[in-house]
Amino acid sequence: MDFHFDLSLAENYHSNSQKIRVMSENWVGKNAFCPICGNPHICNLSNNMPVADLQCDNCGEIFELKSKKGNISSKISDGAYSTMIERINSSSNPDLFIMSYTADYQVKNLLLVPKFFFVDSIIEKRKPLAPTAKRAGWIGCNIVFGDIPTQGKLRLIDNQIVSDVSKIVENYAHIKSLQTNNLESRGWLLDVLNCVNAIPDTEFSLQDVYAFVEQLQEKHIDNHNVEAKIRQQLQQLRDKGFIEFTTRGHYRKLSV
Repeated sequence: MDFHFDLSLAENYHSNSQKIRVMSENWVGKNAFCPICGNPHICNLSNNMPVADLQCDNCGEIFELKSKKGNISSKISDGAYSTMIERINSSSNPDLFIMSYTADYQVKNLLLVPKFFFVDSIIEKRKPLAPTAKRAGWIGCNIVFGDIPTQGKLRLIDNQIVSDVSKIVENYAHIKSLQTNNLESRGWLLDVLNCVNAIPDTEFSLQDVYAFVEQLQEKHIDNHNVEAKIRQQLQQLRDKGFIEFTTRGHYRKLSV
């Protein structure tokens, strides 16, 4: 696989962000496989398509692409805050490709964050633009990448090593069991999954998860019985194949 961008595509553009957008989308369209169905090619969409950048012509899944020079940081800059929140609350939110590239314009990493891992709490509102700015008052947002559970970061390319297609498709099919259209339910499930991930041992107890009660209460201020909610979410994670019960009040993480 050639990891280099086609630099000739950027010749007619003046803005660096436009250059990167054109080159990165072209690269994905020519080289990336669909992580949902395994189709070896993903199609570029026309520039006037809102939000979406690419689409699989086999399964029809749509994708947005964010590209960053250097390492992928804990926060990823995105567009308008209100638009992002509206997208998350709708059925039109695309899956998100996140690409990192080197100083000499080579793709280094390509990850996929499935759309059902997006909740309000991972969207950070930025400060409004100053009154002197061209778009005074405009409020952008950041995707808090660090708050997305590890299960929601599928690595298609890791340091220029391409992952096995069938394994990625299998992983996507498994984590899709976490999908729910109810944002509150999705938020609780992913928050408790993050807590489980933060426990260093493969085997853990209910008390280990209760250690996160205060943290979860801050995120869900209207809930007055967090411990009961934790038990409910652990049951959900068991039913979806992410953990298993061993003995009363004890669990084991399952590899995904």
